[in-house]
Amino acid sequence: MTDKTPWSLRSVGNPSPIEIAMMLLSLLSVIIVLVMTFGRLDKETYRLLFFIDTTICMIFMVNFFAGLFRARDKLFYLRHHWIDFIASIPAIEALRIARVFQILRVIRLIRMSRSFLIPLIKQRKQATLASLLVAMVTILTFASIIILIIESGTEGANIQTAEQAIWWALVTISTVGYGDFYPVSTAGHIVGGIVIVSGVSFFGVISGYMASVFVAPDESERQERQDAHKAEIKSELELALARMEENQRQMELNQAQMLTKIAELKQALEDKKG
Repeated sequence: MTDKTPWSLRSVGNPSPIEIAMMLLSLLSVIIVLVMTFGRLDKETYRLLFFIDTTICMIFMVNFFAGLFRARDKLFYLRHHWIDFIASIPAIEALRIARVFQILRVIRLIRMSRSFLIPLIKQRKQATLASLLVAMVTILTFASIIILIIESGTEGANIQTAEQAIWWALVTISTVGYGDFYPVSTAGHIVGGIVIVSGVSFFGVISGYMASVFVAPDESERQERQDAHKAEIKSELELALARMEENQRQMELNQAQMLTKIAELKQALEDKKG
């Protein structure tokens, strides 16, 4: 059955981990847009924020089309999720403000839900994947912005452009360390150390997640096993109950036969006496 709930009230019961992740990325994107619009930024910092926001827009676009692909009623999905598509269009600041509606929608879901932590616990794999996505975007965003601001005014620095800052953040968080771009200031070294530690922790979580995907049973498999076990127990109980009912009917039949024989014997004795 297709859900006919309006987009603003959809999934009131429990927001999924992906919905919460999209809300957090929407919040980050709105902050970036506000800084780009009202902040006094140099050319490279503005370009860096533009690249980051465009990347977030691509994530929104992928999420939108993934939901469209999974939807049974494509037209209904488009009618009630057009705001998600509008909010994922890059390079147009006026349309990016539409992400505020995404944030308000998920906040409404969380407020109306009795407990949104329960579905997060039940959907641990999806919650882990959503957390990794938000963590990666957040770390890359702040690392590249901070290192560009710090190093751009330092003598002898080799991180001077938006592309160089993004590349350094990506290489550092992955702990590859090519060494083609590196911070030269003390503050830059501190930022680099924090990013390296974050990257080690980040990829440690990814390793655990991949192990759980291939080793631990899937939630659907566990549910199927539980359903099969319940069905087996129910079948055994029904069979035992049928046997008990059959035994009861047999006992009643035997009792009726015994009463009939006793009555016949009494009648025979009375006939002999008579």
